[in-house]
Amino acid sequence: MFGPLTLRLHDLLCFHLVRFNRGLDDGIAVSYLLQEVIEVMGVSNLLSSLALLTTIASTVLISATSLKAEDTPKRLVFEEDFEQGTDRWEILDPKTWEITNREGNHTLEITERSSEYKPPVRSPGHVALVKDLELDNVEIRFKVRSTKDTGNHRDCCVFFSYRDDQHFYYVHLGAKPDPHSGQIMIVNEAPRLALTKNQSNTPWDDQWHEVRVVRDGDRGQIRVYFDDMEKPHMQVDDSTFRKGRIGIGSFDDLNEFDDLVIRTW
Repeated sequence: MFGPLTLRLHDLLCFHLVRFNRGLDDGIAVSYLLQEVIEVMGVSNLLSSLALLTTIASTVLISATSLKAEDTPKRLVFEEDFEQGTDRWEILDPKTWEITNREGNHTLEITERSSEYKPPVRSPGHVALVKDLELDNVEIRFKVRSTKDTGNHRDCCVFFSYRDDQHFYYVHLGAKPDPHSGQIMIVNEAPRLALTKNQSNTPWDDQWHEVRVVRDGDRGQIRVYFDDMEKPHMQVDDSTFRKGRIGIGSFDDLNEFDDLVIRTW
């Protein structure tokens, strides 16, 4: 059974680790923790009780890691409704994208299946990247409408951890999955490679749909949601790339995008 001292140390660790996960600088959190531990234990007992302190800290750190990924509020860092154009975007082939006005609402649309952008390795040809934003932990949400039925590979793509044109992840939301469609992909100095073996169709039609991608760089998790924002459409763990740029697009299909929101933690 834990004694009063052990319980007090546990409470202190929980308190300061939760503060750290909510954004308190780690050095400040550790400093506060050590000050209070010394007050509780006294300097003379501090070294003799380090094993106890380490054991408790290990248990609490596991809980704190989960709390950070799942429970910590996410901070809004980018929001786009395309009402002001595309100045905040780097579009790799601007000729095949345009701002569309539909009854007073502006969207960003891919207008041609072919693209003048030719990536150095086989990967999507339509890529629009947010300027001046690189993230490790990121949640990307937006609305998308597929504007042409092209069959089994009818798709939309979401890019993240994008370092350059040969190092990035992307989600290929293809209508019917196979090794080259409907998977979470990695491009790493070679043609795109599926990290998943997804077997779920992406139910495209002519209506608007909602997409959510969550990349937890700390734990290497990638979760993709399509319309159902609670149950992942596909998921995988991979830590090849960490911080990078974020974008939207398509391999070679036609899409319309709106109301994009990016958060981090």
